[in-house]
Amino acid sequence: MSSSILLPSGYFMPKVGFGTWQVDGKELEKALEIALECGYRHIDTASAYENEEAIGNVLSRWLRSGKIKREEIFITTKLPAAGNRPSSVSKWMDKSLELLQLDYVDLYLIHAPFSFKEGDSLHPFSDDGSILLDMNTDIVAVWKEMEKLVQSKKTRSIGISNFNKAQISKILSNCSIKPENLQIEMHVYMQQNDIREFAEKNGITVTAYSPLGSPGSIKLFECFGISKELPMLLEHPDVLIISKANNVTPAQVLLAFLLHKNVAVIPKSINLNHIVNNIKALEISLSNEEINQLEKLDQGEGGRIVDFSFFKGVKLHPEFPFKDESKK
Repeated sequence: MSSSILLPSGYFMPKVGFGTWQVDGKELEKALEIALECGYRHIDTASAYENEEAIGNVLSRWLRSGKIKREEIFITTKLPAAGNRPSSVSKWMDKSLELLQLDYVDLYLIHAPFSFKEGDSLHPFSDDGSILLDMNTDIVAVWKEMEKLVQSKKTRSIGISNFNKAQISKILSNCSIKPENLQIEMHVYMQQNDIREFAEKNGITVTAYSPLGSPGSIKLFECFGISKELPMLLEHPDVLIISKANNVTPAQVLLAFLLHKNVAVIPKSINLNHIVNNIKALEISLSNEEINQLEKLDQGEGGRIVDFSFFKGVKLHPEFPFKDESKK
């Protein structure tokens, strides 16, 4: 199995990346040091994660020491919803570069198609706890500014995250540079075959976030007072059977399943053994029968975990991407 995916820009993106959502500070620095030692060369972050500074500290140490060369690492970060307007794109890109201590990133994504009101906060809330929305989002105009970032060499490639097919089509019909990557929630309970095939048909590579079902998100939902039962994919009987049969971990089974579909994965972990084992998923080959067994676990939209419900009122935004789900 190839260890990387070729982007339309001609650059290679490692298939297994190190996810950093919901971890920051010294805890992240320690985990990232371990990940780099284990061979991870694809690091995924975002302005909204508020951890770019910690990542920049580690990268700076490795680059200054000569342990790694800039061209050997692939860094992805994202334009936040609070900056999702043409006038803010360059500002947020520059801020990310400053925090990451880099001259360019390898991939810059629009984190979501909806926008929050601009201000001092990444996540502006009203007194009643609702997220403050900017209802005038123009994703095509924002994309035009993303294209300028490639021209100015602040990023090598650009893409989108959490966009639906209609929103992707709108950009494809009004772009000079096509989106090169689509990052979406994807795991055995939500396999996203329709949009994955649509992306591939249009030359857009795919990255799966929450490939293990995002078990750590339970704390996030609880912080917002949301009672949400998350699926324990790592404990599913079929996953455990396949894991035992191949003498691999359940996480490796879930990752290998997505890698089989030529999808990049960005699992997050601060556990040493998990970090070591996750990247070894590249070495695992599941049988056709095992792939078919896992494909039967798909629950479609019903399997979505990251529905942005922790942002009260976000479904009112005209560009909220999961319209059908929000009406249920």
